[in-house]
Amino acid sequence: MSRHLKESTGKETINIDGREVKIKVVEPAFGLDRLFLAVLNDAYSELVEDGETKTIMKLNDKISPVQYCIFPLMKKDGLPEKALEIFNALKVRGFKVEYDDAGSIGKRYARADEVGISYCITIDYDSLEKNDFTIRYRDSREQKRIKIQEII
Repeated sequence: MSRHLKESTGKETINIDGREVKIKVVEPAFGLDRLFLAVLNDAYSELVEDGETKTIMKLNDKISPVQYCIFPLMKKDGLPEKALEIFNALKVRGFKVEYDDAGSIGKRYARADEVGISYCITIDYDSLEKNDFTIRYRDSREQKRIKIQEII
């Protein structure tokens, strides 16, 4: 404050209506970093399951970097091709989609939960036969089967 006054006018007071008033400067600053940290802090949660702590980032779909993640159960037997078909159908419709075929299905779910992906779609052998898939919602961990035609 004192450096600012010396550099600008050299005066610490001004005359207003015959009164000497000490100059006070308020310089509010607002950055997005604190706001972003507050959002992340609010979304962060932990779940203890089988003695193991799992991180879940419960981000709102509107700010989540990814809305859907597509998982083929295996990397063979036509599962990746069917998974990529669904991936492309969602991508064309403007959804934020990722594809993950690395590791076990449980580890893939855990990775998706950690980064805030709301919905995981798993393509399994029933998907090839019945033309449907399993969708899992992050917050409730509920899973249900949906016909592929409902999203394509």
